[in-house]
Amino acid sequence: MAATERLVIVGGDAAGMSAASQARRLRKPDELAITAFERGHFTSYSACGIPYWVGGRVEGPNALIARTAEEHRARDIDLRMRTEVTELDLDRGRVRTRELDNGGRESWTGFDKLVLATGARPRRPPLPGIDAPGVHGVQTLDDGQALLDTLAASPGRRAVVVGAGYIGVEMAEALILRGYQVTVLEQSAQPMSTLDPDMGALVHEAMCKMGIETVLGATVTGVLTDGAGRARAVTTEDAEYPADVVVLGLGVRPKTTLAAAAGLPLGESGGLLTDLAMRVRGQDHIWAGGDCVEVLDLVSGHTRHIALGTHANKHGQIIGTNVGGGYAIFPGVVGTAVSKVCDLEIARTGLLERQAHAAGLRFVTVTVEATNRAGYYPGASPMHVKMLAERRTGRLLGVQIVGREGAGKRVDIAAVALTAGMTVEQMTALDLGYAPPFSPVWDPVLVAARKATGAVRAAGS
Repeated sequence: MAATERLVIVGGDAAGMSAASQARRLRKPDELAITAFERGHFTSYSACGIPYWVGGRVEGPNALIARTAEEHRARDIDLRMRTEVTELDLDRGRVRTRELDNGGRESWTGFDKLVLATGARPRRPPLPGIDAPGVHGVQTLDDGQALLDTLAASPGRRAVVVGAGYIGVEMAEALILRGYQVTVLEQSAQPMSTLDPDMGALVHEAMCKMGIETVLGATVTGVLTDGAGRARAVTTEDAEYPADVVVLGLGVRPKTTLAAAAGLPLGESGGLLTDLAMRVRGQDHIWAGGDCVEVLDLVSGHTRHIALGTHANKHGQIIGTNVGGGYAIFPGVVGTAVSKVCDLEIARTGLLERQAHAAGLRFVTVTVEATNRAGYYPGASPMHVKMLAERRTGRLLGVQIVGREGAGKRVDIAAVALTAGMTVEQMTALDLGYAPPFSPVWDPVLVAARKATGAVRAAGS
């Protein structure tokens, strides 16, 4: 009888537990023993839902958990919570762990196959006071609970959000909903650096109308603390902003300290590099997925770090299939993302102008203003669509959309077109659904594609 293989998974959220579940579907416990380690209190949860939990729109944290630790264990997955992996010994095929709630007891666990799903950590610049109580990054359910605990204990109602990316904007909305006076400090000239500046300006305008004070060109220099050592204000080069709570919305970076110490290959962003099967490059028995990896950008041809639950779950499925004896690949991404601040929907896919320049592409850009439904239908509101197309070929390179109801998910049209390698002229013939409550006769994305087609023809070669 063949010996039972040992699979160890580091990280118990989307990628890690999706891999565990898929591997278990394919291989029985006597064929593959699965042990997973998670340092937090929660497993298999939606980190994307944290701002809506903080804002009171959804219950939490249980509502954000897709599968509990007990449910995983019932499927013969040995999931060990509050257990941190502190070292990877690849030569001997084992990991060192420390139990966080059991006096720090340490032990070694051997593996035949290893999956790294260590996720990402909020960016926390090395500034005075940045680690003071009352300063919160928001990446895990534990982070969300810690922030809510601070809000419950705070006698004041002033919040400062540092950074106006996706997390910063979503957390600003959550704090507005909780009745806080919110100031957002952003170093760039416009919020949402995941958009081009002209589209970010639309977001800035909307945030101001919603009562969110947004200070642009603000370089944060530190966090001031009170007599008890708690955060009381955020300072910039020019001013001081009182704060009863501080939220960091500066994005995340891959959590790959263990991988780096073990000599595994990292990309420019610090994310693990894998092949299409999500196997770590140069390794036969190690896979990685989720927010700790870099993935291939199908538009630019380069690898990039994109921390999204959609990717993490797909990575886990692919890893689990391959670990379980099947074969699957993750071909890459086009960089699709959607968010909202109050009723303003914000979406992008493909390349921004600066990314297209960095990739050495020659391109044209167009921007159109249209409505989300037929202009005569009640509730019609403006939406802006920006489109990038390759100058010589007309290949679609990117789309950004800002508007109200129905604007954000229109980006999926462009995501499919990018994945298929379509030109903007080909897009004009897409057979999209039409009825006055949902769209004008010419959908705004197709209006942009028509205008981009004209721009490509006018530009020539």
